[in-house]
Amino acid sequence: MALPTATALAGGGGTSVTGSDGGGNPSNCQAKIRHHRATIPACAPTRIQKVITAANHIVGKDYCYGGGHSSFKSSCYDCSGSVSKALHGGHFIDAPMDSSSFMHWAKHGKGDWFTVYANPSHAFLVVAGLRFDTSMTHGPGPGWSAQVHAENLKDFKARQKGKY
Repeated sequence: MALPTATALAGGGGTSVTGSDGGGNPSNCQAKIRHHRATIPACAPTRIQKVITAANHIVGKDYCYGGGHSSFKSSCYDCSGSVSKALHGGHFIDAPMDSSSFMHWAKHGKGDWFTVYANPSHAFLVVAGLRFDTSMTHGPGPGWSAQVHAENLKDFKARQKGKY
């Protein structure tokens, strides 16, 4: 049975927007979900386009605990392995990281184009306004969702890379 295709408009890097997110991501430059993958906004910086491309590459892979931790290339991914794969695509990290490591990665706070949310047991990425991880997705593994803030964000550390 085919599931309906979701098209979701998204806000900027994890923020609620009206006109702009206050940073480099104008509200008219947002990703959408089409056929379970994120569209790549033409106005997004090249590195952000590469993050989305890398994430799209693993959409629909299986979930497995620890997947994507020994190598960016894996047959299955967990939450932080998925985030690691996406960020590696944009050359933001050189080695896979677990969720606890993401809690201390880069700078504190929300980013203009992307934000990593992490706690000791979970990590997810919000990029060009869409959520990428292994929960709130179409299948059991990595995927995209418009449910950016489904969890209580006070339980997560927001991390961002700054200007690039």
